[in-house]
Amino acid sequence: MNIQGFTKTTLLDYPGKIAAVIFLGGCNFRCPFCHNASLVLSPDQPSLCSLEDILNTLKKRRNLLDGVCISGGEPTLAPKLPALCQDIKSMGYSIKLDTNGTNPGLLKELAENKLIDYAAMDIKTSPQNYPLLTGVSHPDIDKIRQSAQWLLAGSIPFEFRTTVVRELHSDEDFIEIGQWLAGAPQYFLQAYQDSAQVIHPGFTPCRKDEMEHFLELLRPSIPSVQLRGID
Repeated sequence: MNIQGFTKTTLLDYPGKIAAVIFLGGCNFRCPFCHNASLVLSPDQPSLCSLEDILNTLKKRRNLLDGVCISGGEPTLAPKLPALCQDIKSMGYSIKLDTNGTNPGLLKELAENKLIDYAAMDIKTSPQNYPLLTGVSHPDIDKIRQSAQWLLAGSIPFEFRTTVVRELHSDEDFIEIGQWLAGAPQYFLQAYQDSAQVIHPGFTPCRKDEMEHFLELLRPSIPSVQLRGID
């Protein structure tokens, strides 16, 4: 298990819960605005955290934490993800999975086996623009659509979320996303933040009024859409 980071406590990553976060290395996308470049571009680097140490820490913090987030990279690439979830569930924790939606079969399997309790699926952009936003010439849009459709069916609690980049997103993208994800119970827009850790630094975030404009484009089909992390 290629574990590249561990946060002992967060109030932000799992809605309504005090949680820890496990970051798994490796990803099948190369999103230029990704803020976890080291997890994506160096998937073969040695694990920075011991699984045994993390599990021991989680055991000790059972009275302090409610849940565990498993993030990345793209966690569904890890062959031992189900076993990790089982270890965590055996301690009584609720699990949130962050995913780009490219592995609908595993997403469904984990939920049906009650190994995850909440999913956060990244919606990069409108389906036609996924090659630009993911840095992959032929992303499997059919699988991404399958994951979104399965979540929309209401099998487990979930959210969709999009990191908005001024240079990469347009009105047309959000109009199309609204049609695609119509009726979603939770969809969040979060503004890109530039840093030295992104794969290609130099993009810019949208202003609050620009973000609110995108909200208005989405609300006819996704009334619950909200901004996240913007004052």
